[in-house]
Amino acid sequence: MTESVSIGLLLFPKLTQLDFTGPFEVFSRVKDASVHVIAKSMEPVTSDTGLRILPTVTYKDCPKIDVICVPGGPGQIDLMDDDETLDFLRKVAEGAKLITSVCTGSLVLAAAGLMKGYRATCHWSSIDQLELLGAIPTDERVVHDRNRVTGAGITSGIDFALTLVSDIRGPDAAKAIQLQLEYDPAPPYDYGSPKVAPKEFVDAARRRMAQFISKRRAATEKAASRLL
Repeated sequence: MTESVSIGLLLFPKLTQLDFTGPFEVFSRVKDASVHVIAKSMEPVTSDTGLRILPTVTYKDCPKIDVICVPGGPGQIDLMDDDETLDFLRKVAEGAKLITSVCTGSLVLAAAGLMKGYRATCHWSSIDQLELLGAIPTDERVVHDRNRVTGAGITSGIDFALTLVSDIRGPDAAKAIQLQLEYDPAPPYDYGSPKVAPKEFVDAARRRMAQFISKRRAATEKAASRLL
């Protein structure tokens, strides 16, 4: 895309703010891009950790969107049977050039029936649930399948957003933004994925999350039954 581009990020209660703010920081630096923060109303929305974020537009007044991005977080569960939100995403998807997500936002897209037959990723704790909704779980940090682009868990949102910028404005534009942000990850520990973390750490994390993941799975199963 060389023309102006309209990018929309969905905002909802109890989202994980880094799923949202990482991509927002990247997208806001794209030349000739309008970035819209979309919510049901213009009231402040509180993230899962208490950060309050202001929408810029409502579902009702949202302009045409070229790129729609759905973040994840605990509040994703409530969206799985939220007809107002799912209908909004279906409507936006009809005219969007790219339909995208970060973390468990892919489950919301899938609940809207927008990921059937597409390869997609998600947070490692819930990636298997994509299959229940007709998507093809793909354990990669960023997955690009036709006009669907999905990022894995939370911090992958920056990698995901840079991938989108490359699609929209070309690799040099993405590289320039990466440099401007000094995005040069060097974490103090190599524990950022089940692929590299010791098994005992992964098992302990799964035990801590088990009750919540069970709740998420129930919501996914319910959403899957609605797609039949």
